[in-house]
Amino acid sequence: MSNRDLAKNLIDKIPESKLFYVISYLQGAAVPDETPNADTLEAFEELDSGGGHSFSGTTEKLFNELMED
Repeated sequence: MSNRDLAKNLIDKIPESKLFYVISYLQGAAVPDETPNADTLEAFEELDSGGGHSFSGTTEKLFNELMED
């Protein structure tokens, strides 16, 4: 029996009261993996090479810093 067949059989055994949680999970799992765009991949490469800018603080401080640049 394939994993897909097993999953279909198990769904029939889930109580109606818990089916909402299974449906929510399945909807999230059914979304295909997204591939980052070229800008994001370039940023990842920059960080992997030791470049980029690290920030730790509140969102408010981050936006204030960005507005100063």
